[in-house]
Amino acid sequence: MDPRIYQIASLTGLLVYGLGWLQFDLEWMQAALTLSGVLAVQWACTRICKLPKFEPKSALISGLSLCLLLRTDTLALAVVAAGLAIASKFLVRVRGKHVFNPTNFALVAMMLVTGQVWASPGQWGSTAVFAFLLASAGGLVVNRAARADVTWTFLACYAALWLGRSLWLGDPLVIPLHRLENGALVLFAFFMISDPKTTPDRRSARIGWAMVVAMLAFVLQHQAWVMNAPVWAELLTSCPST
Repeated sequence: MDPRIYQIASLTGLLVYGLGWLQFDLEWMQAALTLSGVLAVQWACTRICKLPKFEPKSALISGLSLCLLLRTDTLALAVVAAGLAIASKFLVRVRGKHVFNPTNFALVAMMLVTGQVWASPGQWGSTAVFAFLLASAGGLVVNRAARADVTWTFLACYAALWLGRSLWLGDPLVIPLHRLENGALVLFAFFMISDPKTTPDRRSARIGWAMVVAMLAFVLQHQAWVMNAPVWAELLTSCPST
């Protein structure tokens, strides 16, 4: 079965859970407009590029990811982000593959340009139980997509850096564990960095890239105090690869 179906089911479940039980700071109207926007732009780009058929699955994945991560007080900006995410797949391509993860690109671009868009990493809470459930759902997805090596390498390297820093400074382990018990981090690792369309084809290159993303994210967050550092790190290291 197409692994994207598992992704759509997992992300939809997370969104419903977040809106219904975690009380996300997200209006149902924004979610509806975001999903409608990605599908409309996907359809338009399909017609413009004269592709043989309309393919909504990848667009839905991008739209659901934006619903889970992107926050804004202006509905129009949510629609613009949806359009930008899908358009980037068609406009920025090398050797038949789009260079940037659509959600990642739209999120960072809108934060840079507008100043009225942000990501909300704290909305998930930091309980280990929910992080485990999120990881379990994501684990099913990445294994079906054959990119589990990227996810586990990133998480292992990122966790090792934070744990190593705490041990070096003599901090209690509860500090790095609290940072890692983050639903947004797990969502990034299992649903964004593992995108098979924007990861290298060779296993060795994927593992090396995942380590670079983890190290850059650690430096950005620890040295530059950049919020949502993994998202920025992935965008900065995105490049065409085989």
